[in-house]
Amino acid sequence: MHITIIQAILIGLIYYLGANGTPWFTVNLGWAFRRPLMQGLAVGLVLGDPVKGCIVGAAINVTYLAQITAGGAQTMDEGLAGTVGTAIAIISNTSAAVAVSLAVPISLLGNLIWMIYMTGDIFIVHRVDKIAETGNVRKIIFWNIVPSQIFKCLLYTIPVAIAVYSGTGAITSLLNSLEGTPVIDCLTTIGTILPALGIAMNFRAILSTMGNKAYLYFLLGFVLLSYFELPLLVIGILAVILAMLTRTASETE
Repeated sequence: MHITIIQAILIGLIYYLGANGTPWFTVNLGWAFRRPLMQGLAVGLVLGDPVKGCIVGAAINVTYLAQITAGGAQTMDEGLAGTVGTAIAIISNTSAAVAVSLAVPISLLGNLIWMIYMTGDIFIVHRVDKIAETGNVRKIIFWNIVPSQIFKCLLYTIPVAIAVYSGTGAITSLLNSLEGTPVIDCLTTIGTILPALGIAMNFRAILSTMGNKAYLYFLLGFVLLSYFELPLLVIGILAVILAMLTRTASETE
């Protein structure tokens, strides 16, 4: 599949919007759009295959279920994994499992962009401090919104656009040359294990708050899926209902 410059720029903008809470989104909506599932769907829409974009994004998303960032620290960039990983999968027509194994190292490169952004923002903050001494509120608002967002937009959009436009061709050729070799089998195996690792980390986080009672919910979900063969969507809906009932019961007590 050939990608145009416009499509590459749009994918870069998707990554930029996912990295933003304000002013384009609220904090919660920005956080949600940053998740690989949403980034994958958006990239799929740009590349003309939203279904595969959603499938690949969901597979990548599971890997980062238990990721928590605190105090401005960032261990990996799930937004970059979702955008570039999905783009590679659609353009090279590879499987979601292979895309997951490629997306994880890509997400580590997002730390470099994050550090450059935070370092560059220092100059804007110092400029705003000087303006604050004059009491000019309009200039403070302007510098917090316009220059900072232009800087972030360029920093986040351009590298991703270049990577997607120039890099995916080389990756596609490499994956095609490796087709049928043990390397692809290894990548597929790794891509299958990583989502399981994400689920395990998430379950461990749940155990730390709920205790051994969480095992009962885990066992219930396993029985519904393995023995009753209910679809995951139905199990998810039942889980939400059960969670709401449990919360209501605990509040009444």
